[in-house]
Amino acid sequence: MKKIGFMLALLIVLLGLAACQTNTPQPTAQPTTVIDLEATATRKALDTPFLPATNTPAPTATETPAPTLTPTLDYPAEGYGPTNFPADVNPLTGLKVTDPQILNRRPILIKVQNLPRDDRPQSGLSLADIVYEFYTEYGTTRFAALFYGQDAEQVMPIRSARYSDVNLIRMYKPIFVFGYAYAPVFQRLVNSEFSSRLVLESGASCPAVCRVDPRGKNYLAANTIELQNLIKARGIDNTRPNLDGMAFNYTLPAGGKPAEQVFVRFSAAIYNRWDYDAASGRYLRFSETRNDPDGNAAEYAPLTDALTKQQIAADNLVIIQVRHNEVDPRPDVEVLDMSILGSGPAYLFRDGRMFEVKWQRLTESDVLTLVDGEGKPVAFKPGKTWFEVMTVNTTVAQDGAVWRFRFVSDW
Repeated sequence: MKKIGFMLALLIVLLGLAACQTNTPQPTAQPTTVIDLEATATRKALDTPFLPATNTPAPTATETPAPTLTPTLDYPAEGYGPTNFPADVNPLTGLKVTDPQILNRRPILIKVQNLPRDDRPQSGLSLADIVYEFYTEYGTTRFAALFYGQDAEQVMPIRSARYSDVNLIRMYKPIFVFGYAYAPVFQRLVNSEFSSRLVLESGASCPAVCRVDPRGKNYLAANTIELQNLIKARGIDNTRPNLDGMAFNYTLPAGGKPAEQVFVRFSAAIYNRWDYDAASGRYLRFSETRNDPDGNAAEYAPLTDALTKQQIAADNLVIIQVRHNEVDPRPDVEVLDMSILGSGPAYLFRDGRMFEVKWQRLTESDVLTLVDGEGKPVAFKPGKTWFEVMTVNTTVAQDGAVWRFRFVSDW
């Protein structure tokens, strides 16, 4: 909770991206700390008491039986995973793909910004198999979107990497597309065992990674279809990796509690709400529309995808608690790292129910998965998953079918 008094005096905006990068970029230009202006101004909100938002009515909780779901006719009763996935089943969603050939490649991981709000809606998020939302610094978050079973013709706005991305790169073995990074982070990436799979903007990266100007702004965007040509041209290893680990089943795990609404608060500047939609069997994302420093003036709007025009939705919403560590000793900078390795508390929301479980990743090459208290796999619902990565100090409150998670610093 330190360094708050230095923020406003030390805002530095990254004015340029690396101009000409190869698939193994060289850290010739080292930018200073990347700070988001809008979120920085509200960092103090992490110190304020959190009060439930009063402008969003809470649904009445009823202990009704778990919903009866109608799985696809050819879905096996035992489900799929965590190993031995059929050739046409995506191991990141548990769903069959139309053309199994699409799975004979690496996933693509793309960093996408969340602030400033004027740049929403983002493009392409609804087509990702998995999305992680990480706290970055000074009250803001960014998304890491993983594309495997589906392509997206435009994913944007692309932003810079953080230390937390190393966890995902080692988990999913993807091609990583990002818009540069804070200098020590960049050094870690280019000196890693996966450095050849880094893709940055360059003079020859378009039409795979290009600048676009749809709203009078200069956005960096990626096309995952065109990226396949760029990957081939650069000689990047695009061999299908082992992505075993997740288990999928339409049958609900045992137990569970009603969960019609989930509030996730990272700061006064970044908070969101997920509403369960019984018609689709998915949780719908609503993002904040204004700062809420006192915790009692929250406002939300549906978060949509500018590419598909769909509201962002998840078949599985998973909250995981991970220790965050401050790694920069300077009093005027907030730089965090984390290790998503081992196991820790997690909450799985699916089909209008909450299941208290554990996240697990025992080795660096493992995909993150969920287990029960005995270490047995817990099934995700077949479909898309959104992970909210929060601290070990995160507070959890339940009011009937409403759940509230508040990010509390552990550094």
